[in-house]
Amino acid sequence: MKSYWRSLKELEDPKALRIQEAREEAKQKSLLHKTKGSSTANSRRDFLKTLGFSLAATSLVASCKRPVEKAIPYLVKPEEITPGKANYYASAYYDAGDYCSVVVKVRDGRPIKIEGNELCPISQSGTSARVQASILNLYDGARYQGPQQAATTISWSDVDAEVTKILKEIAARAGRTVLLSQTVISPSSKKIIQQFLDSYPGAEWIQYDAVSASGILVANQKSFGQRAIPDYRFEKARVVVSFAADFLGTWLSPVEYTKGYTAARKLDDGQREMLRHYQLESQLSLTGTNADVRFPVKPSEEAGIVLALYNAIAAGRGGEQFSGPQTAVDVSALADELLAARGKGIVISASNDENVQLLINGINQLLGNYGETILWDSALLTKQGLDSEMEQLNKDLLAGKVDALLVWGVNPVYDQANGAELAQAIQKLKLSVSFAERKDETAQVCQYILPEPNYLESWNDLEPKAGQYRMAQPTISRLFDSRNVQESLLAWCGSPQSYGDFIKSVWEQEHYPKQSTYSDFRLFWNYSLQKGAWEDPRSASLTYNDAWLAEAAGKLTNTKSGLEVVLYESIALGNGKYANNPWLQELPDPVAKISWDNYASVPVDYAEENGLQNESVIKVNGMELPVFIQPGQAPDTIAVALGYGRSHAGKVGDGVGKNLYPWVGEANGGRQFYLEKATIEVVPDAIYELALSQTHHSMEGRPIVREANLDEYLLKANAGNEIRQEHLKHSVTLYEEMDFNGHHWGMAIDLNSCTGCGNCAISCQAENNVQVIGKEQVRNRRIMHWIRIDRYFSGDPANPEVSHQPVMCQHCDNAPCENVCPVAATPHSAEGLNQMAYNRCVGTKYCINNCPYRVRRFNWFQYVNNDRFDYNANNDLGRMVLNPDVTVRSRGVVEKCSMCVQRIQEKKQEAKVAGRMLHDGEIKTACQQSCPGDAIVFGDLNNPQSRVSKLFRNERNYHLLEELHTLPSVGYLTKIRNKA
Repeated sequence: MKSYWRSLKELEDPKALRIQEAREEAKQKSLLHKTKGSSTANSRRDFLKTLGFSLAATSLVASCKRPVEKAIPYLVKPEEITPGKANYYASAYYDAGDYCSVVVKVRDGRPIKIEGNELCPISQSGTSARVQASILNLYDGARYQGPQQAATTISWSDVDAEVTKILKEIAARAGRTVLLSQTVISPSSKKIIQQFLDSYPGAEWIQYDAVSASGILVANQKSFGQRAIPDYRFEKARVVVSFAADFLGTWLSPVEYTKGYTAARKLDDGQREMLRHYQLESQLSLTGTNADVRFPVKPSEEAGIVLALYNAIAAGRGGEQFSGPQTAVDVSALADELLAARGKGIVISASNDENVQLLINGINQLLGNYGETILWDSALLTKQGLDSEMEQLNKDLLAGKVDALLVWGVNPVYDQANGAELAQAIQKLKLSVSFAERKDETAQVCQYILPEPNYLESWNDLEPKAGQYRMAQPTISRLFDSRNVQESLLAWCGSPQSYGDFIKSVWEQEHYPKQSTYSDFRLFWNYSLQKGAWEDPRSASLTYNDAWLAEAAGKLTNTKSGLEVVLYESIALGNGKYANNPWLQELPDPVAKISWDNYASVPVDYAEENGLQNESVIKVNGMELPVFIQPGQAPDTIAVALGYGRSHAGKVGDGVGKNLYPWVGEANGGRQFYLEKATIEVVPDAIYELALSQTHHSMEGRPIVREANLDEYLLKANAGNEIRQEHLKHSVTLYEEMDFNGHHWGMAIDLNSCTGCGNCAISCQAENNVQVIGKEQVRNRRIMHWIRIDRYFSGDPANPEVSHQPVMCQHCDNAPCENVCPVAATPHSAEGLNQMAYNRCVGTKYCINNCPYRVRRFNWFQYVNNDRFDYNANNDLGRMVLNPDVTVRSRGVVEKCSMCVQRIQEKKQEAKVAGRMLHDGEIKTACQQSCPGDAIVFGDLNNPQSRVSKLFRNERNYHLLEELHTLPSVGYLTKIRNKA
């Protein structure tokens, strides 16, 4: 039987690890009871003895001193608001290159949940963890509450008068004003920017992305005459080769790519073909964990491998071959497979070297992929910044060649290599303005801080892909005295106008005439607003130019010797803009399962050779970093995440991790996200504690992941799942068989479609008011997420296979937790749900100890209004995100997944009022609705025609720990790999 392991310690000695974990749990319990001044310092007996008097006394005091509060009903109820009933608004999220069409759930004027918009062909109802967590950014205490000048409050009218005066003076003397922004994909914003540039001669607009796609843009300009990113259609592909592109995690459009990728790997409805995925990379990325075949390589090796692959394919197609750096990697078999799948392959690279990207374009052209799996009709527009332009601006700022800088949506003082020097240069400018919504390092050194509203508070229009327009609308009145950047620019142009009115006029003049469905603009506008989208299909026929290939091949460099440091975006924090979001900080990394820090991922062999352990400390080029031994890390490489080390983000984000942006280099006009010839020094006896959560929940070595290869599955439908019949044959029970006369709710999870992205954990957290507890408590084994994504390794530690498995409460029909509760706080419902009666629970934790799946959580959270515990639920602003349909649990009770019972009851009530039966798929749990891979299906097991029933009858379906005969209501479909 295949062996699975969660950590290297478990691989070496599983029994010793389990003993260590048990001792660690006992140690934490002991420390808890010894803590002085804690509410748990007294024994439970003392608590129960004083319970009667204490509660009575508290009630008496409260009744005497608490003021009378009167509820005042609406005199005239707003038509759109029904108290207790949610409204939903179509909108769109876009920031730092991340785009997603969304639907916002609003309760009594408060946005409380983000869902994907199923009408959008790009994100297709899916979201990412950052999109889910963006709802919390609205209620971030680090947001600026009004315009400031030199840390002093100022009125908007005074701002307009002063800034306009300075801008006119600069223009009059032919000075230079620069508007520096992230990539702008709003057509209306671009018109306003152009109006601003026309009003102030000498003004210019520069876009840049902290983690850019500059190399792709420059290469495509040369190859096709278009500075854009093509539309990659993974659902049409049969072979995908990726060079370090984490397209399922952070690269370009991961939600969209996950949809296509998983669609090409599903084996439903008799599908017998499956995409094969090759990944060549240094650090073990989320995409790499899902690959069928993975090659660990150094970053400097990539160019030689790309050239070798191009030459091998060119040889097969009778094309010209080029000389350049050599590689020891044999790509002949890979080239043959790509040639056999001509027109059904995709080759991509995350390199920012335009020469590498030119060769990638040449490979795809030789394979006939353009027009088939790679399209230009709907080019991706979310990253348009050129690194060369930002590099020149850096030089000009330091040389004093800029008079005014207007900073919008970017943070160069933090994410540029020379950030400290830029901060000094900005402070010397005649005019510096930051439009930051929340605290950041660049705003801190600007003369004026003119905060823009959150995207949920404002109008906007977006064009994420050519011809695909999206609408964003306000879902709440502005919480603070903020103003759209567009309105500021219009005011400084002498034409003050609300941004919403400006957008409406643009759509009336430009989009409305292009359609014939609606004869009245108001109808067209309302339709577009309700749908959140309007399409203007385009056709692009671009001519490929191969004249640059020989020059590109000649500029490629050979593999470097020495250790190389890879810099990458994390799934949670991305480029670090929202480091103050506690949901994202506490989300475990999908691969390392570490939260609240970045760290140096080192190869297994390197750690053994240098005597390193997890949490050892090393100095990399003089910077101290904690060590995490990462299976799959390429030899002679170390990987560290960007986005950490913020110094001015807010109470949550300040001082978390180290800032690695100063290590970002430059090569061939683009930012280079790896460091060559790094020097490493071990810090003797130093320990840095990491919040590692993967080993918290052991299933005692029992196999819970099942898998098979595609060829085995095609021969036998239950391949990898043969043991199930043996378990069912020998199952015995003392329980009476349960009879569900109405509904019997169940869930099926397709392990072929789950990429392990963690989006479901944040979605569940937002829906069910799951608390953040902080790094210290995560280390103490108290992470609260109701759904966790277990990550298992198998095979060679130097390059293991990886399996991801979402685990939540299994809602067992023979639930071991139910019989042991002394206060009957864990009843079983008539519809098959294992419930929690919070007001009954006294925190004995018997249910936790009796659960074989380790999915019940004891609430350790402290509601304390101080800096140490100041997460979102510990302040009035942050608590606005709480879902009123779900109980906010107090400290000392057990909680767990409820299958979103509030959503079940809501849809049952709607069906009852309408006098109809529930439709299959009408009820969607939070994790299911937001999953970008469509891996989760929820429904009624008593309905034989429901999707979940059909999946339960699938030969691939199995249940966790079937030998225990707990009869879970959650089933898993065996993972099928497609190895050659």
